[in-house]
Amino acid sequence: MTALRHDWTRAEILALLELPFADLVARAQGVHREHHDPNAVQVSTLLSIKTGGCPEDCAYCPQAARYATGVEAEKLMDLDAVLAKAQAAKAAGATRFCMGAAWRSPKDRDIPKVAAMIGAVKALGMETCATLGMLSEPQAHALKHAGLDYYNHNLDSAPEFYTEIIHTREYQDRLDTLGHVRDAGLKICCGGIVGMGESREQRAGLLHALATLPAHPDSVPINRLVQVAGTPLAGTRALDPFEFVRTIAAARIAMPKSMVRLSAGRAEMSDELQALCFLAGANSIFYGEKLLTTGNPDVEHDQALFARLGIHALEVDVESNTVHADIVERCAAEAAA
Repeated sequence: MTALRHDWTRAEILALLELPFADLVARAQGVHREHHDPNAVQVSTLLSIKTGGCPEDCAYCPQAARYATGVEAEKLMDLDAVLAKAQAAKAAGATRFCMGAAWRSPKDRDIPKVAAMIGAVKALGMETCATLGMLSEPQAHALKHAGLDYYNHNLDSAPEFYTEIIHTREYQDRLDTLGHVRDAGLKICCGGIVGMGESREQRAGLLHALATLPAHPDSVPINRLVQVAGTPLAGTRALDPFEFVRTIAAARIAMPKSMVRLSAGRAEMSDELQALCFLAGANSIFYGEKLLTTGNPDVEHDQALFARLGIHALEVDVESNTVHADIVERCAAEAAA
């Protein structure tokens, strides 16, 4: 059995990325089979519960208020609308429902409203995930108390490349939020974006940062840059598809037990490229028509691809709905207070 390591060096991960392609994918597939069902993929759906108007300057993001991308600022969705989207996602086969808000960080008054959404989605028998920006320690504990399973907060890039794409928050701010989430007992979803103009060595730096966290993230989303007109990264040279597969394979080897997710950019991937990613160790996808504000393959297409590849959706064991009904009642009362 491949040992779980937290002492990877950057040079070791770079050496993985530089292996002959067939050797790298074969090694990653071997590690994958040791720790996961090779024909099962975890399926999540992502909903933007608060879109646009973000004060940050992330160079890839169409939701930043300072960029003219056509994304208008919207208010936080109401509970019934979120619940309807979650019910539709479950009916389409998703087992995890992720809620994202375009905030630098949530205000304390927002937490009870999001908590009520978490409780309602849990009551459907789905896993819950949220990505709301930076969290304080009390906010992380409040979300855990509401029944949240996962919190997403990406590192985005290697530390030394980070200042090329973001100037409104520090790398350490991201690590601090991950620490609060970890201390609250939440599972961590943390990955990054590739294809932003970084070098292969800097991609190794991102994977090194993830693989040497105090605990490997439970989910590692690998996003392929979606270039949106109006953002500073529009027009960036597209990442070689084989380089993307190499990144997936190296992530699988470095973090054997993590779920490695194909996230943003999947709409631009061919079926053949996705199949290579699954072979290289990806075992999670976002499922549905949209990822926050960018497109995603439709459900029917994904189902057809799964059938062609002999892949099935991973089932999850969620706690009883009786417990979740109590959570819903409590959170709804707090949101109304």
